[in-house]
Amino acid sequence: MNMTSKLPPAASSEPGAGEGHSLLVHAERIATLLAGSDNPNVKRIDVEAVARTGSTNVDLMQRLPSLQRPLLRVADRQTAGRGRAGRPWRTMPESSLTFSLAWRFGRPLHALLGLPLAIGVALAEALEVFGVQAQLKWPNDVLRDGAKLAGILIETAADGGRGDATWAVIGIGLNLAVPPELEAELQRAVGAAPELQKQPRETVLAIITSALADVLVEFERRGFGAFVERWQSFHAYAGQQVRILDNGRVVHEGTAAGVDMMGRFLMDTEAGQVAVLAGDLSLRLQS
Repeated sequence: MNMTSKLPPAASSEPGAGEGHSLLVHAERIATLLAGSDNPNVKRIDVEAVARTGSTNVDLMQRLPSLQRPLLRVADRQTAGRGRAGRPWRTMPESSLTFSLAWRFGRPLHALLGLPLAIGVALAEALEVFGVQAQLKWPNDVLRDGAKLAGILIETAADGGRGDATWAVIGIGLNLAVPPELEAELQRAVGAAPELQKQPRETVLAIITSALADVLVEFERRGFGAFVERWQSFHAYAGQQVRILDNGRVVHEGTAAGVDMMGRFLMDTEAGQVAVLAGDLSLRLQS
């Protein structure tokens, strides 16, 4: 994969700016890094950065009819950030990165099965550049030491009037540090990557964007089948006893076996192997 480890160095981000101060992330610095990269897949991505918005995913979904090129939108603070199933994503500006990438596929929606898992591969591989060893929890969580480090939310819309094309808006929230009050509020451990705070935020975002672009181009050509082995190499629960819940009700129990070419979760159960589609189901380790 054509990672952006060869990117030219960025100027340091301005320190600890909050609301009413200068931006924590500067779009022009990310754009300069992408333009100077040897990765051709990133050179057509436009970049925006704002201090505050409701949701970068909502912003981009509303603008899809007018977009001509992929667009990365970064926000220091999201007041209505969401995770899977509409759950709120709680972050503090100085301790997280929150951003979305709008990307157009020349494929219909049904051809995008497994896309959240491929995005997880891109994010895990990008984090490896910084020495962060992440794991993937099906279908769309990134873990570190068993705690949630990042979340992925993908929303889609048909590209009206242009054949079977589909726009995907890929939202990512990544924890750099964990405020103690956040763990107290959530009543669970939260993963973080403090190593990333030693780098300019623009460099981190440029490398993640490069990894995403490479994966998205390959996904369009080959589908999720091209990523099965890469996903398995990051599988957080491989060989462990797990259960699948539907609104709190256990629907499957067994041993985590991985994923298939469609991105379905495979479990070995007493009744044989089952393949589980995501939907609103939840995956948990058995206690």
